[in-house]
Amino acid sequence: MKKLLIRPYQSEDESEVIDLWLQCNLIVPQNDPGRDIERKLRVRPEWFLIGVLDGKVVATCMAGYEGHRGWINYLAVSPQYRRRGIATEIMEEAEKKLRFAGCPKINVQVRESNEDVIRFYERLGYSKDPVVSMGKRLVPDKP
Repeated sequence: MKKLLIRPYQSEDESEVIDLWLQCNLIVPQNDPGRDIERKLRVRPEWFLIGVLDGKVVATCMAGYEGHRGWINYLAVSPQYRRRGIATEIMEEAEKKLRFAGCPKINVQVRESNEDVIRFYERLGYSKDPVVSMGKRLVPDKP
């Protein structure tokens, strides 16, 4: 396999990224992916990582850190490129950036029904925390 190029998101990636997220079932009705990208580009845009093979976007990972905890969002690998170490590679890059920033712990949220992804994170050393994840929408996601 050719070497995966991991680089920051560029504006010309948008349609490929959204298509990838659709393929990976990451987009839910209450989230507008274009708006999610806009928001990420306002805060540490260099941590919006894109994995490219043969000139094609095959992976994404958004990393964030507010000074207390790091977060991973929109980790995705194109279905035809899975089981090749791409998710591990892009996660290692995200973790490296968070570690360098002084982040002591990374949190991820995974749907309970997504057992394959839970096992993936467990292989990377993540474990379930005894917490309840809660959320509150502050602004409706409208175009």
